[in-house]
Amino acid sequence: MEPELLVDRHDGWTALTLNRPERLNSFNAALHRQLAAALDDAGSDEACRAVLITGAGRGFCAGQDLGDRVGADGPPDLGQTIETFYNPLGSVDSWGSRAE
Repeated sequence: MEPELLVDRHDGWTALTLNRPERLNSFNAALHRQLAAALDDAGSDEACRAVLITGAGRGFCAGQDLGDRVGADGPPDLGQTIETFYNPLGSVDSWGSRAE
């Protein structure tokens, strides 16, 4: 099984490829965690000046994989998904400008 996020480091930049083409690269919990970790790694790498995020296959990203959030207790709590996975990505404070 291939990883859900491919990380390809280059001289001065990093490419992150969402790798769930069979689901149009929609986010599940594992992909959220892998992307957050990869962004943290790139943010702490002084040599990394840019990050390119792309998607494998025919689409960049279809959004949240709602099938991943279905629980046995009823409808999924999408608010929990936003608070747990999306809000932290929008508030990454380690991405200050390093441009001279």
